[in-house]
Amino acid sequence: MTRLGTVKGVCICLVLLLFLSWPAWPQVGRIRELQQSLSSIRDSSSYVDVLNRISLLLYEQNADSTLYYALQARQIASRNYYQKGLADATNNLGIVFDIKGNIQLALRYYNDAYNQYVTLGDSSNIVQTLMNIGSVYHISGRHDKAQANYDRAVALGDRIEHDSITALVIYNYMLLYPQKFAGNRRNVLIDRAYGIAKKYRDIRLELAIDQLRATTLIESGQRERGVTLLEKTLNNTLALELNYLSMDILLDLGNYYLPGDRDKAIQFYRKALDLAEQKNYRMYARDVCKKLYDYYLGRKDNANAFIYSQKLLNLYEEQADIDRVSGIDYIEYAVKDQQLISEQLKSKYNAQLLALAVAVCVLTLLSIVILWRNWKLSKKTNRVLTMQFRQLESTTDALEQSNQNYARLIKIVAHDLRNPIGGINALCSLLQEGDTTADETRQYIELIRESSTSCLHMISDLLQTDFDFKEAELQKKSVDLSVFLDHAVTLLTFRAAEKNQRLILEEPSHIVVNADPDKLLRVLNNLIVNAIKFSPDGETIRVKVGQSNSGVTISVEDHGLGIPKAAIANIFDPFTTSKRPGTAGEQAFGLGLYISKKIVEAHGGRLWFETEEGSGTTFHIFLPGENVPAFSPA
Repeated sequence: MTRLGTVKGVCICLVLLLFLSWPAWPQVGRIRELQQSLSSIRDSSSYVDVLNRISLLLYEQNADSTLYYALQARQIASRNYYQKGLADATNNLGIVFDIKGNIQLALRYYNDAYNQYVTLGDSSNIVQTLMNIGSVYHISGRHDKAQANYDRAVALGDRIEHDSITALVIYNYMLLYPQKFAGNRRNVLIDRAYGIAKKYRDIRLELAIDQLRATTLIESGQRERGVTLLEKTLNNTLALELNYLSMDILLDLGNYYLPGDRDKAIQFYRKALDLAEQKNYRMYARDVCKKLYDYYLGRKDNANAFIYSQKLLNLYEEQADIDRVSGIDYIEYAVKDQQLISEQLKSKYNAQLLALAVAVCVLTLLSIVILWRNWKLSKKTNRVLTMQFRQLESTTDALEQSNQNYARLIKIVAHDLRNPIGGINALCSLLQEGDTTADETRQYIELIRESSTSCLHMISDLLQTDFDFKEAELQKKSVDLSVFLDHAVTLLTFRAAEKNQRLILEEPSHIVVNADPDKLLRVLNNLIVNAIKFSPDGETIRVKVGQSNSGVTISVEDHGLGIPKAAIANIFDPFTTSKRPGTAGEQAFGLGLYISKKIVEAHGGRLWFETEEGSGTTFHIFLPGENVPAFSPA
């Protein structure tokens, strides 16, 4: 099977066939040969072509070097009006940002390259850029646009003479969307692509198609043959230093071995992670870290799970930074491009005026032609400026949305981790006092362990979900409310003790509900902490449970400040402005009740409150009757 949910690095790997038609040589040796040839090249167009070839070869080794040579090629091509070299350099810039996981910049540069190839009438490279654009849309989850671009690439590729690009499009299309190619048609297309690779002696394409053949064998029940071919293909790609192509194969092998040979699967995953970190393949690194995190979390190996959760957090933060600045980066490059075009147009315009001044008396007809050309150039310049203005507007909107999402995520993390970490702090303070018994010490340590595990689960939830809690995401199981509420109240008793308050659980009867205990604990923690926060010192807070024919109701009652009438309508809104400090000056975040309401509604229940300003508030959690199975005491 193929990993349709992740980046298909082989799509980027194979675009170099459009520029390199020679047999595949060892990467490092070919790069050195081309670098040494630069000093002997006198023709500027040939010089730009070699720079672009070096840039494309280097992406397997170092994406930053690809960027360096692409920028050099673009600068020289612009200065010498070499449009083909400029288009190739722009496409290489798209490859750089594609590898680095900056999807916005990759798509913009691929679109720019596509427009330049259309102007040149370069059909092969038009097909190639359509394929690259389709691959980027696939990564971003816009599958309708991805398939539309691939369909255009296939249709155009069938009409051009050079059939190597057609083989590439067919291969990548089958790899990304195998469901569109089934049965005998799939085998016919694989054989066709392999024949084209043999025709052009293209080892890279042969290895990529071997990967596809191995997948086909495994899916048809010939697992042993398929895995053997896949391992052989991996050895060949690593030997040729085709690092980006090797990433998908390493992950495929890890996926195949995971059900039966976990140790071997983890070896492949770790090798993939080492290669991704070494080559700065950020999106691959994120995918591998997620697999390792899920694996160790499933085995309850919290130490290793925590390591990979930290790596994941760092990668998500880096990606957020990239999304935030990508618009700024593109604006900077676009402004530089526009400045260069403006200077070129200005120089050309001055030369035309000079020629006109010399020939004005004898070449009236030539003057009219030159003026007509100037009008055409001005019209073209206006179109370019209009297009770039629209791109700046879309980039600014995307940047603003990215910043808002990042700020919301930070607030959720701060809010949800505050309660369990506060409980851990209070328990540690009690242990430091040194006057606890051995039984009490063990109890406190167990509470600390449970709170830290809750923190780890919250981090996992924040990595996988957003503000909306859906029933399908809940991990429901039978929960004994008497044990569950006793645990929750015990954990927060120390928090209440800081304000000399009493937290009382009225002894519930044996009631079992079908719920997600971690999510339900977050709701209860939010309500109890709010009661502590908005109750004066020495007050009593009560937690009660009631059962009726329609369901179960859990209530948290306090006699504190109550809720002002002006704030009641917005009390469940996220980031509400109706926030106020607690009785001891505690900070209010405004997120707890919104999150709690979403969790309860995901359980099919309801969260509401009764309040009187100055007299107190009672919050009620209702879980419907379908969540209350019959309970038989042991």
